[in-house]
Amino acid sequence: MRLRITFAKTEAMRYTGHLDLHRTWERTLRRAGLPLAYSQGFKPHPRIVLASALPLGCTSECELVDVWLEEQLPLDHIHGTLQQAMPPGLHVLQVAEVDPALPALPTQLSASEFQITFRSSVPDLDMRLEQLLHASELPRVWREKAYDLRPLIFEIRRLPDDEHECQQITVTLAAQEGRTGRPEEVVLALSGEPEMSLIHRTKLIFQSNH
Repeated sequence: MRLRITFAKTEAMRYTGHLDLHRTWERTLRRAGLPLAYSQGFKPHPRIVLASALPLGCTSECELVDVWLEEQLPLDHIHGTLQQAMPPGLHVLQVAEVDPALPALPTQLSASEFQITFRSSVPDLDMRLEQLLHASELPRVWREKAYDLRPLIFEIRRLPDDEHECQQITVTLAAQEGRTGRPEEVVLALSGEPEMSLIHRTKLIFQSNH
């Protein structure tokens, strides 16, 4: 049985990295008493696959994890036991059964959508957005490697300010292996401060056959 679990990652788990999140899911599934299926080979491990690494410091309302079970169980039972086992900062939103033959989630992901709230105001934000949209390239450096951020930005636009009058934007970034746009780099390209920005993933965009 292959499950697809939609979950939110909230403030309490904001600084939990991808590998630690994977381990948290493994512990949570064991705590829920679900019969995990294991991989074959010399070192079998539970078959748990997260759709995409969420940048450290970000929250999300749309994360996905695929989990394989050895037994067929009712979805409402799975959902209920998971809800009771979840740690602070993770919330199960939906549990569905999917075809075991479907491709792995990470191979089908094409883009991610983020909402960015600037707690420290960015001067001339509208002008900076226009300049970014019309730029032919946006040279950046990540882990000592130079790359062009501009083709990784599929869409970017201003949102109304929030209830605290903080500026907000939404941006859709490429999210493919070897071709991933990072939201904090967008903040820097707009002359904002990543450490003073709230970055929240709102949507994962897949190819049509996921």
